[in-house]
Amino acid sequence: MAGINLQGFTRGLTENLEPGVRKHLKNVYAAFMLATLSAAAGGYVHLFSSLIGAGLMTSLGALGCLMWLMMTPYDGKNQIQRLGLLVSFAFFTGCNLGPLLQLSIMVNPSLIIQALLGTSVVFACFSLSALYAPRGQYLYLGGTLLSALSTLFWLSILNIFFGSRLLFQVNLYVGLAVMCGFIIFDTQNITEKARRGDKDYIKHSVELFIDFVAVFKRLLIILTDREAQNKKRRKD
Repeated sequence: MAGINLQGFTRGLTENLEPGVRKHLKNVYAAFMLATLSAAAGGYVHLFSSLIGAGLMTSLGALGCLMWLMMTPYDGKNQIQRLGLLVSFAFFTGCNLGPLLQLSIMVNPSLIIQALLGTSVVFACFSLSALYAPRGQYLYLGGTLLSALSTLFWLSILNIFFGSRLLFQVNLYVGLAVMCGFIIFDTQNITEKARRGDKDYIKHSVELFIDFVAVFKRLLIILTDREAQNKKRRKD
């Protein structure tokens, strides 16, 4: 039965994706995994080393590497340079997650593993749903997702002045749903770009990496907040 299901799974991807698109996606996910490992290294360095930590310099470093990468066109000859920029961007991004990781460890160290596993499952499920879906089915989500993201941004700015826990939670949970939508949209958008001849797998991996980090961050905040509230109730 498992063999039959695996064959059906493979056949479904083969039927939906042309050989060139499948090859491109392999490169995209390989670069994505490289970025994820680099981010993990950045978080580790912040937590267990005094060499570098989250701050203004790491934020500027991440932004600078991202802008440099986006402004460096893919020409087939600068792959090493652009991969280096991707790894650097991911490393600084991981460093910037350090304070959140520290807070989660103080509440419950296992929350980081839970958030990472949960994010991996969510990312895999939504990516596969996009790859199995009919061509272009989810591309209409782009405008709606951007509008929702803009609304959440202004709500977060507004909440700086009000300090409402309700607005905070709405921003977290709705933001998590929006980023899950971006995983579907970006995955399907990448396949369409590949069909049109855009083979810049490094830039495409950045899109998925940003989605992954956004989901991980929100899920970790939700788990940490829930655990902290439970501990507070037990003490009361």
